[in-house]
Amino acid sequence: MNDKIYPLQFDPILKERIWGGEKLKTMLGKPIISSITGESWELSTVKGDVSVVANGSLKGKSLMAVIAEMPKEVLGTEVHARYGDQFPLLFKYLDARQDLSIQVHPNDELARKRHNSFGKTEMWYVMQADSDAKIIVGFKDDSNPAEYLSHLKDKGLLSILDAITVSEGDVFFLETGTVHAIGAGLLIAEIQQTSDITYRIYDFDRVDAQGNTRELHVDLALEAINYNKVDTRKEYLEEENQANPIVNCPYFTTNFIPLSKETTITKTGNSFTVYMCVSGEFELEYAMTIYKYKKGDTVLIPAAMDYYVLSGKASILEIYIS
Repeated sequence: MNDKIYPLQFDPILKERIWGGEKLKTMLGKPIISSITGESWELSTVKGDVSVVANGSLKGKSLMAVIAEMPKEVLGTEVHARYGDQFPLLFKYLDARQDLSIQVHPNDELARKRHNSFGKTEMWYVMQADSDAKIIVGFKDDSNPAEYLSHLKDKGLLSILDAITVSEGDVFFLETGTVHAIGAGLLIAEIQQTSDITYRIYDFDRVDAQGNTRELHVDLALEAINYNKVDTRKEYLEEENQANPIVNCPYFTTNFIPLSKETTITKTGNSFTVYMCVSGEFELEYAMTIYKYKKGDTVLIPAAMDYYVLSGKASILEIYIS
């Protein structure tokens, strides 16, 4: 038995944001030291923000180093064939005490041409929502660059964007080009391509502690935006102890597992799996060792782990590449 193959957890990479708060600590137990902590990067290989293993024999090693040492065992045979030694996804928890900026992400082609980066397709799972909390996802009706620019100039952009009231358990899938913003009062689990390319198009004229506004990327965003109305909400079943499909796209597959009893999992070795515990607690038994997880934990299951057992009472997001 390879003692380097086991469920991997990582030290959270905590990010201060002008819109952040303290829910990452009060609700998820993250070790924040700032009252404006907006993001916990759970699993990342973004340059300058590479995750470090927090448990077991690989503790202290970066995710990049672990992949370099055991690429197929960690990533999976098919993921490695497609992406090489790159880890193609980024996992976060977000706490929006205030509204986030209105923004858009470029697709793969545009991101590669401009930034030598992946694009940024992403999904949101709402873990907690204050009363009347909203998100913005796309346009109310089909629009066009001229209408968009006119409303942006007149500070009337919100009037043509689709604002949706959300609650715990809601899921939204945002393809690249979708204008969007997370509203105040939301705690969200986010799954996305490995990319930190964001075009900020409107920030409510906010200023930081030094009186500075944040940079906008209006010109860059113009070509990236999808001006058509889009349907982003994803409906899904909640059958207990089953992997209920939520999203299946070229970049990732996400299932919802309402766990209530011992459940055996078998994998093919084609892809790694990531579990994000969005409520409750669960245990994972592998190679006669038991690993324990709680709400807010994220765990990377190397592709070489092809058989293990889950137990407990929890709601879990299961993510892999198919």
